[in-house]
Amino acid sequence: MEILNCFFIFIFGLIIGSFLNCVIYRLETGDSFVKGRSFCPHCKRQLNWRDLIPVLSFLLLKGKCRYCHKPISWQYPLIELSTGILFVVNFTRFNLVNISTLEFLNLCYLLIVSCFLIIIFVYDLKHYIIPDKIIYPAIVVAFLYQLFRILNFEFNPLLYALLSAIIASGFFLLIVLISRGKWMGVGDIKLAFLMGLILGWPNILTALFLAFFIGAIIGVGLIAGNKKTLKSELPFGPFLVTGTFIALFWGQNIINWYLNFCNV
Repeated sequence: MEILNCFFIFIFGLIIGSFLNCVIYRLETGDSFVKGRSFCPHCKRQLNWRDLIPVLSFLLLKGKCRYCHKPISWQYPLIELSTGILFVVNFTRFNLVNISTLEFLNLCYLLIVSCFLIIIFVYDLKHYIIPDKIIYPAIVVAFLYQLFRILNFEFNPLLYALLSAIIASGFFLLIVLISRGKWMGVGDIKLAFLMGLILGWPNILTALFLAFFIGAIIGVGLIAGNKKTLKSELPFGPFLVTGTFIALFWGQNIINWYLNFCNV
């Protein structure tokens, strides 16, 4: 039964991932992602339902448009698969058989936040900018969720979340001011605030450490491979999002491992 649940959850994640692809594309063009049929970005031909089956259509069409035969970006199946996997990881944190109303709301919140973070990851990676149309609604959702926890007399998580958001965003604001915007952008400040609201204390520290650590490794690798130079611009949002997901799922385990390692 658990495997079957994970399968259906994965399929649901694939479908949501397909929608996220639509959102990302229409953020680029300025079109509404609520209205209008999906179409090929090359020939503008409206797509049939057969062309919109997550991952499967990409494989059956061999990565090309059915009508103009132009290549379809690998972004589409990768986002669909990533969303499916993240949905499964989120669901496995809960007992779906005996899930309470509060746990169900927590699960919905995590799924919504995951969708926001996926969009931010891809959009910043492609365009070197974190769109306000995504980051502000994400902050509102995270803040309202923290307020909702007060109804269950969970006061400490709200305080930790606000403290983490202020410290994280203040840290990035300091970097932006010192570098005059050369090292970090204003979007990173907003994303750091969102991270603090999502993760709270001390998981925000884990996420930031992982973001800088992973960013440093990839940056050195790109320079070594002559893909980038020391003066090249590199979006930091994807690293922050990666650190957020790792801290969200395994942050406490990483902290416990570190504390045990220090005590050896």
